Amino acid sequence: MSDEARGERLQIMLTKEELTAIDSWRFSHHMPSRASAVRELLRRGLGAEGFVVSDGDTKSTDFGVIDDFNGPKPV
Repeated sequence: MSDEARGERLQIMLTKEELTAIDSWRFSHHMPSRASAVRELLRRGLGAEGFVVSDGDTKSTDFGVIDDFNGPKPV
């Protein structure tokens, strides 16, 4: 993980079972905190779905569903 400062806060509610699962994963992977465990699980889950973490320089226009669209432009 990167050591850069975290600028956004995300609060979520978890069931007791979800929190136990995160803590079990955290301890088995020697993660320093719940927050770092959740960040790593999110990174892995998003990566498994084909999403990559932005480098900060990528713009939304760099991504598209169709590589070369020659049809009429949407209105």
